[in-house]
Amino acid sequence: MIRALCTLSILWISSFLIAQTPSPSLDYYLPEESYDPNIPTPADYLGFEIGKWHLTHDQLVGYFRAIAAASDRITYTEYARSYEDRPLVYLTITSVNNHQNLAAIQQEHLDNLKPGGTVKSEQGRPVVVYQGMSIHGNEPSGGNAAPLVAYYLAASQSQATETLLKESVILLDPCYNPDGFHRFSTWVNSNKGNNLVMDAQSRELNEPWPAGRTNHYWFDLNRDWLPVQHPESQGRIRTFHQWKPNVLTDHHEMGTNSTFFFQPGVPQRTNPLTPPKNQELTEKIGRFHAKALDEIGSLYFTQERFDDYYYGKGSTYPDINGCIGILFEQASSRGHLQESVNGPLSFPFTIRNQFTTALSTLEASQALRTELLDYQRDFFQKQENEAKKSPFSGYLLSAPNNPSKLKALVEMMELHQIEMYQPKKDLVHNGQRFSQEESVYIPVQQAQAGLVQAMFFEPTSFKDSLFYDISAWTMYHAFNLQHAKIDGGLAAQAKGSLLSSKDLTQTGTVTGKSAIGYYFAWSDYLAPAFLYQLQKAGLNTKVSLYPFTDADGKEQMAGTIFVASQNQPL
Repeated sequence: MIRALCTLSILWISSFLIAQTPSPSLDYYLPEESYDPNIPTPADYLGFEIGKWHLTHDQLVGYFRAIAAASDRITYTEYARSYEDRPLVYLTITSVNNHQNLAAIQQEHLDNLKPGGTVKSEQGRPVVVYQGMSIHGNEPSGGNAAPLVAYYLAASQSQATETLLKESVILLDPCYNPDGFHRFSTWVNSNKGNNLVMDAQSRELNEPWPAGRTNHYWFDLNRDWLPVQHPESQGRIRTFHQWKPNVLTDHHEMGTNSTFFFQPGVPQRTNPLTPPKNQELTEKIGRFHAKALDEIGSLYFTQERFDDYYYGKGSTYPDINGCIGILFEQASSRGHLQESVNGPLSFPFTIRNQFTTALSTLEASQALRTELLDYQRDFFQKQENEAKKSPFSGYLLSAPNNPSKLKALVEMMELHQIEMYQPKKDLVHNGQRFSQEESVYIPVQQAQAGLVQAMFFEPTSFKDSLFYDISAWTMYHAFNLQHAKIDGGLAAQAKGSLLSSKDLTQTGTVTGKSAIGYYFAWSDYLAPAFLYQLQKAGLNTKVSLYPFTDADGKEQMAGTIFVASQNQPL
């Protein structure tokens, strides 16, 4: 018996090490199928197999261009540029016939979600899946799996793939964070040895600060889906709403000593605004992941550790937009090979798990196609119906003496396709004055009713006291705005003309010529930017340490910036 157990243990360890092979062939990743020889493999373009090196961002984008040029199943789209001027791109992957009718398919998909519109049959309509990788640049297995996903969908000649592409429109985004991804790959590749070192203390496995997790300005882009302050996020949210996908995947990595996670997360940490049906569908999709990972012998877990609460993440923002957001977390090799409590963890192994679950997502989305389409349609209809029950009509927001801050709020809301209005006149509520020029009205009842509620959500009780990180983000508090919930006649007066950020373009005025100097208040959101422009131009500037009275007899606050007319280089 002991001898038999030893034999089994040796066999298990042998199979595990084979599965963790650091130098795999294409067969290591792909299903056993017939592939079109006219489609370039990743190795044809790169000169090495996926997993031997960490792809740099230019290699990733270059292969996407090459495969789009070679396949009539694929089109290539650039949707934004990072701070370091790297392109953010996605491939649209679907059948040839769908490509020929793509604009009509897209419009019909969006039209079917409009509350009160004509409900069209889901029969024959493709499901829309947005697959996004490596928003944290030093979690690279997703981004390195993306070329394999593209190749498989372009080259597979199986009937199953043909049917999948007929019934799906797939948006494949290989890297949400180009600058961080490139920063990390450069470190790992430059510190890799000919003989791989598994020791966690190895230089290769310990990138220096600021590391590759964040973008150029060291911001965590996976906390920016709601505030959308960065160009990478702004382009991504525009793309999201151009399609309003039914499923969105968000491929991440976690600690080396873990295994593989897929959602649902901890049940009691789901945002109460997320419909139960969302979690039900997430669990149904999860069964496809479990089956696929079982087939390749990978360990995994679900409904633990991670949650679905903060709507500013890639796995949760979709949930308040009628979509199913899915988080994947793969134990990270960090470099090319690292020792773990589960044995040697190789980079190719991490890539294979991400590739496998990318395909299981597509299989699940196809199988649940009509249910996903019905759910999304019902989601927007129910949001509108729930909004009718609201005890107030909308939110009146104001930024006194700070027009730039109000414009920043409006720009953010525009990206989320939230309707806003300028009041018809100055309004007063509970003694607070809301100037027409400095205020905005956001009605509760609108197409994005759920997202409006989410952005101004003020929960005070929770099923669980623990959160993965963020639990509060109420936007009028975040912007420090004067705010009121209004109804009745006041709401009717607040709902004037539709407002866009272009309507709020404002310029300052110089009230007169002075032999002494000029000042501007520090209260405006863009005052620091204006000060920087003056200093960059070479002007000397000063700051008032105390309140003072100006030449017109008006009181000005401490912190006011003064620019003297004399003793200036200009």
